[in-house]
Amino acid sequence: MYNLDRPEVLLKRVKSIYMASHLPSDVTKPYDYVILGAGAAGLSLAYHMVQSPLSDRRILIVDREEKNRNDRTWCFWSRRTEVFEPIYFHSWPQLSVIHWKERLDLDLGDYTYHMIRGADYYRFILSELKKYANVTFIQGEIEAVNQDADGVTVVVEGREHRGGWGFDSTFSFSSWKPQPQRYHYLWQHFKGWVIETDRAIFDPGQGTLFDFRTPQDGAMRFMYVLPWSTNQALVEYTLFSAALLDDQAYDEALRMYLQEVLRVQGYRILEQERGIIPMTDHPFARRVGHRILNIGTKGGLVKPSSGYAFMRIQADSAAIVRSLITRGHPFALSRVPRRFHVFDRIMLQVMSRHGDRMADIFMQLFRNNPAWRIFRFLDEQASWGECLQVLASLPPGPFLQALWRVYIAQRL
Repeated sequence: MYNLDRPEVLLKRVKSIYMASHLPSDVTKPYDYVILGAGAAGLSLAYHMVQSPLSDRRILIVDREEKNRNDRTWCFWSRRTEVFEPIYFHSWPQLSVIHWKERLDLDLGDYTYHMIRGADYYRFILSELKKYANVTFIQGEIEAVNQDADGVTVVVEGREHRGGWGFDSTFSFSSWKPQPQRYHYLWQHFKGWVIETDRAIFDPGQGTLFDFRTPQDGAMRFMYVLPWSTNQALVEYTLFSAALLDDQAYDEALRMYLQEVLRVQGYRILEQERGIIPMTDHPFARRVGHRILNIGTKGGLVKPSSGYAFMRIQADSAAIVRSLITRGHPFALSRVPRRFHVFDRIMLQVMSRHGDRMADIFMQLFRNNPAWRIFRFLDEQASWGECLQVLASLPPGPFLQALWRVYIAQRL
């Protein structure tokens, strides 16, 4: 019985009963998984979940914006059929690497190079996820993320959402605390134009992975040309450096390349894209507390020495799902062999100190190795023998110096 002489006690009790019966379903019935960020990593993880025995789990996906724009392009090499093959925008069975006095047509073996456009990727995954009533999307700003022994609580624009496990891909450059005395910090930054030319100048079966016929100016700079018809292509100006450029500098480099190197007289810019990718050996936290796993860039899935991430994200998503199924948690993930971390650090050291030599170094790398061996090396699948073959093909001076500096940095 309630003491009617104290109405405030009765009022509080009635209010608590009312609130409990009117809580939104996302609080009274917690989600199994909460995915923060609906980019490549977040959507890939959700897709792998619904394609597995976890397809009946309640999944919440939160992002600040609706995913319906062609805001980026993912390119990657592969030697097997992939789940996203239906949305390949184009594929290239042949690639080349070019310098002023040399052109190398690469031996890809059984690899092919593929492109997926952002809009197609979002459309494909979102259409699949919408088939599942247990998958919920919320658009809004994430204001707080908390966890306890039993789960995570995410606050989105004032509302709390509860889940059993959290997966966070919301990477922010401002969250870094650089330690330049121990780690390397470069950016892969680029601007690309999708162009349509007045005359047929491209071979849609031949892509250019690196074209170094652009002024290097102390940093590794190259053009990246991926055509899908005789008069349409993505032409991208890419740099590996510690400093970014202003927008006009990217545009000027693209114009100079088209006019003076490719000799394109008439063309129209159909689309533009710009991006910044961190290339660093700075450690990224994966497990955060008892209930949160960082994924994507935030989880260190970008290859430090190349900037490639798409296929690494797919493999990571599949591994997370396997861990959830077999272990009941997402943390049973295999570690990359330590030698590949060392190789990344050495390459970053060379890039940092010898940016003006990187064009010659990369030409030597591809001259002395079939591309398929380099792809296996970058995919961290190469055997010790293949790793030694790649390393032996590089100029010893800068790489031995880099190895010594990496050793010293590790001892700090």
